[in-house]
Amino acid sequence: MKTYLLILANLLFTIIGHAHSPNASTTMLVEKSNGSWILQISSSLTAFQQEVRTHFTETPYKSPEEFQHMVLEHLKNNIDIQYNNGSSVKIGNGSVKLGHETKVIFEVLGIDENLKTLNMRNTAFNDIMQSQSALFIFKNGFKKDQFILNNENEHAIALKVDDNKFVEIDKQKAGIDPWIVIFLLTGLLLIGLLTKRLIETNTLYLPRKY
Repeated sequence: MKTYLLILANLLFTIIGHAHSPNASTTMLVEKSNGSWILQISSSLTAFQQEVRTHFTETPYKSPEEFQHMVLEHLKNNIDIQYNNGSSVKIGNGSVKLGHETKVIFEVLGIDENLKTLNMRNTAFNDIMQSQSALFIFKNGFKKDQFILNNENEHAIALKVDDNKFVEIDKQKAGIDPWIVIFLLTGLLLIGLLTKRLIETNTLYLPRKY
């Protein structure tokens, strides 16, 4: 089920146009079925290019491989994950999939199975005006939680475990249920497609002028 949610979230991210918006991104922390963790960062290629140009001005990239290396280094320098009140997580090997929507996936090492708190900071796109990132946390046996990282919370969030879900420590409330977000976005997408179809149909049958 978690795999399908991840795929659907990626699909919706692309469909609704965030893949072309440099100030929108997604941060996904996912526990796989074998208990290992991965971290996926997705945003537009433009956003990654802007950040790389900002932070590597003295050594501009000359090839796609150099650009990918800089992306990985930049993300590692700007993402911090801690759990259980201070234990640090190691971000391991990463890979970059270039495209209009560019995705970066890292191995995440050292997360304890018995999570009590989780702190996440992602300032990778701080240099982009009004940047915000939808943070998804998919842990086995937990509700699928979503939160927002933006300027208001300085792109950082502190969470604690409450039964089988994560809640913000400061606000003492759970994040938005991703299923609700998915259903709403799917509904908006369907309405948009139907509207487009109606417009095309009406245009097709308009009387011709001679």
